[in-house]
Amino acid sequence: MNMLAVERLSIAFGGVAAVDQISLSVEPGTVFSIIGPNGAGKTTLFNIVSGLYVPHEGRVFLAGRDVTGLATHRLARLGLSRTFQNLQIFFRMTALENVMVGRHAHETTGILAELLHLPSVHRQNLNTRTSALAALAQVGLADHADRPAASLAYGSLKRLEIARALAAEPRLLLLDEPAAGCNPAETQQLEKTIRQIADAGMTVVLVEHDMRLVMNISDRIHVLANGRTLAEGTAAEVRANPAVVEAYLGTHGLREAALALG
Repeated sequence: MNMLAVERLSIAFGGVAAVDQISLSVEPGTVFSIIGPNGAGKTTLFNIVSGLYVPHEGRVFLAGRDVTGLATHRLARLGLSRTFQNLQIFFRMTALENVMVGRHAHETTGILAELLHLPSVHRQNLNTRTSALAALAQVGLADHADRPAASLAYGSLKRLEIARALAAEPRLLLLDEPAAGCNPAETQQLEKTIRQIADAGMTVVLVEHDMRLVMNISDRIHVLANGRTLAEGTAAEVRANPAVVEAYLGTHGLREAALALG
């Protein structure tokens, strides 16, 4: 069974088709990348899958269940978590506190229990802290748990967002341009982190412009252009597709892809 499947998704804004009859499927435990030029519909597709937009046509399936149009909090409880292009960090909180926020879907005690300081609240807070520390360790930030988020380097903040998404214990992790704004060293660390997450059994779907990163870690690559599917295949197949080279990769992207694939 596919972890994610979308069937003939379409959505338009002001009469312009942002996503037009897109279908794809993602196998469990794989890294699936969605690439394409600016305006191709990548983030719009992510927003449909993650419940921010409701498609005008088509269906979304999570582990075989039709989740089309479900609210974001319901999708989170079913095992879908995501990051965004722009940092969504609480800079005045510590790294650990940021990740603990991502555990909210797993917390069950209410306001009354908090006010009365019941033992269940203490147990829940301890469990939340333990899980958040494990998520930080998973992205290589365990040593920075008590540091203010504002003191972390940009690449570390990107990994902190991934840790917060992991704290929700998702089955499917959507990463929207995780390497955007990162330097080569930070991108390399992100690549290692994403690969380790997938190797641990989680399904990862990412939108990304860094072709070296995409070619290095992707099991499958789906190429969009003008809101429609242009191609899909392995890294080698996509790199060799003349339509992809013409529409998106170009000389620079092809060179980056070649370096990644050796």
